[in-house]
Amino acid sequence: MEYGRRVLEKPADSVNFIQMPSMIESENFVQCVRCEQYSKKDEVCLPSGAYFCPHCIELGRVTSNESLYFIPAKQRSPLLIACKWQGRLTPAQSEIAEKIVKTINCCSKLLVYAVTGAGKTEMLFCGIEMALSEGKRVGIANPRVDVCVELYPRICAAFPDIKVLVLHGESKDYFDAKLVICTTHQLLRFYQAFDVLIVDEIDAFPFVNEKMLQVGVKNALKKSAALIYLTATPTKNLLKDVQKKKLEMATLPARFHKYQLVVPKFCWVSRWYQLVENGKTPKKLLKIMTELLAEGFPFLLFCPAIEWMEKLEKLLKKIFCQKTFTAVSAVDKKRAEKIQRMREGLYDFLLTTTILERGVTLPKISVIVLGANHCIFTKSTLIQISGRVGRSKKRTGGKLYFLHDGKSQAMIAAKDEIKKINYLAKKRGLIK
Repeated sequence: MEYGRRVLEKPADSVNFIQMPSMIESENFVQCVRCEQYSKKDEVCLPSGAYFCPHCIELGRVTSNESLYFIPAKQRSPLLIACKWQGRLTPAQSEIAEKIVKTINCCSKLLVYAVTGAGKTEMLFCGIEMALSEGKRVGIANPRVDVCVELYPRICAAFPDIKVLVLHGESKDYFDAKLVICTTHQLLRFYQAFDVLIVDEIDAFPFVNEKMLQVGVKNALKKSAALIYLTATPTKNLLKDVQKKKLEMATLPARFHKYQLVVPKFCWVSRWYQLVENGKTPKKLLKIMTELLAEGFPFLLFCPAIEWMEKLEKLLKKIFCQKTFTAVSAVDKKRAEKIQRMREGLYDFLLTTTILERGVTLPKISVIVLGANHCIFTKSTLIQISGRVGRSKKRTGGKLYFLHDGKSQAMIAAKDEIKKINYLAKKRGLIK
């Protein structure tokens, strides 16, 4: 039964549900009740005379001549639950974990600003354990499908005594789970469902630019609930909310292994895109790749667009014919399989777009960003990409190159921010 969800199909007669209109009409506009977005009537009118919502249509078409059916979330019994994670938090991580527990107890809001590789997921475990033991329903949302898929086995391993539900665009099954992992799009289906909602990577595309998705977060919360944001790159609006005391913030400028973040090295590569377009591989890129391959560690090669990535892949297959590698992007149906093969050490390197900028942990890797001055590589994107390096205890360092043909403000700001974070971590005695 879909407790805490607004659905399009009328539930069984034996279930207590609330019927509500799917749209609110005004003179020239209609507003979708599910996503709260407005549409011009003349742009969304169907032949039947009814109106539909184009904004959340991928979740099932909402039309004005239909109703939404809401099954209120049921009262849940406390559980005898224990987190089975065998690791140990550092003192700095424990401080954040305690603040998370306090936030859940007080049903308040908290922004956890922690560097990439700080162990944000592990810091959540105490709070999740407490919430579940009190009969609370917990949701963990992320804008990226890949991140949800990777998070699922980690959460299941930490809490093996309960069934965990993972929801994204390709999910088929739904059950009334006490712990839900989902994309931020899937939150639009929920209504007054969660006692605790954790939203990871809140600065990531598409969440940061989509008011509809932010509406989903608001509506998915119960009237009295805890909301926890996680990010390594907070937006200006979030920091303003902290300054105005609308939001409490907990910061952690160091990774769990207590080594500093790797600082990017800028490398000039003249007319790289013209060379690739003309079927040539930049010599500087080849030199760096050869050096990294000689070290024996895998690496990621980020490209600013699928088109250039595919052309470069063809060129590199002729040059590095003895090496095993592939390319991955958001449109690649086999991307999960390829990422897993990379994680298992079956590729020497992987070409990728910004699809792997965050959330995916690959051990021991180095990183090259080709065309780092391209507009697709914002400050936060470059910081997230940089955060792929040095995450593992087995290799706390690694190589990080920004290849460019003219430094961008985003490149300079990202490098300065990484240096600043390292300085703050040293000042607090959090890194070696």
